[in-house]
Amino acid sequence: MRTRKTLAVLALALALAGCGGEEAGPTPKGAGEATTPDALATKLRAYTADTCFSAPEKQVPKGCEKYVTELGGSVGMVRQLAGAKHPELNTLADGLDKAVGAYRSAHCDTATNPGTPCSTALRDIATSLRDIKQAVDTQVATG
Repeated sequence: MRTRKTLAVLALALALAGCGGEEAGPTPKGAGEATTPDALATKLRAYTADTCFSAPEKQVPKGCEKYVTELGGSVGMVRQLAGAKHPELNTLADGLDKAVGAYRSAHCDTATNPGTPCSTALRDIATSLRDIKQAVDTQVATG
């Protein structure tokens, strides 16, 4: 009996030792990476492969939370790329930002059934993403 307790305590100690304060892998670097049309185009291709993009009205809204969060974080990349050369991207970024805001304000991250207003927000996000992707792909093609 005493041996089992000792083994259990030892196993627990080993398990806890693996839960140190540092995570494995490299530490992410801060911002400073310039957004290029190619980099943004790659990111947008990944987003448009998601079913939340291809069939927004059929999705359980809360299942698209990560997708929407990532897109919301990409609005800044779109604005950075816009600059003075591509001001139309600012307007498109505004549309995406507004659609992401509609998803969040309707608490779609907890909605378990497709339908208004969450399906509308997801459709608007998909439309904005399509328009941004088209503009960025044009920039990539024209160099």
